[in-house]
Amino acid sequence: MLIATAQPWDEEMRERIARHQQDRAQRVPGMRTVEEPLELAQALTRHSQAHTLVVVDCLTLWLTNWLMPADILKQNEALAQEERAQEAMLLIAIEKAAGPVVLVGNEIGLGVIPMGAEVRAFVDALGRLNQDVGACQRVTLMAAGLPLTLKDAG
Repeated sequence: MLIATAQPWDEEMRERIARHQQDRAQRVPGMRTVEEPLELAQALTRHSQAHTLVVVDCLTLWLTNWLMPADILKQNEALAQEERAQEAMLLIAIEKAAGPVVLVGNEIGLGVIPMGAEVRAFVDALGRLNQDVGACQRVTLMAAGLPLTLKDAG
């Protein structure tokens, strides 16, 4: 089962989502997909079963859904607190998941430091999220389509 976090904000993203849906239908026919852009912890808790793999794609888009546009945090501290609460609930849901969970995300902090304060804040928030989920049993960094095992405690 797949929990998808993307939202179709514009035409390019709508096309990208449709392409991913078509690719999944061909490669993994019958794979159930749940779209959940915000309440990821609740979706994981609801759909995790002992003998069912749950793939979350993707943590980066999930965080983006909470934090973008970047100036929203300046306007609404309550929303920022809700994002942090959702992240804490997600970490608990991952720990308590009944079955295996694969988390897909992006590591965007390896390149040039962005110019804008809001973008740097997002890079920092994603870095913290990636570190937090790095407590999982296995962590694999993909580069150029090649896996680099960072952690394998299984």
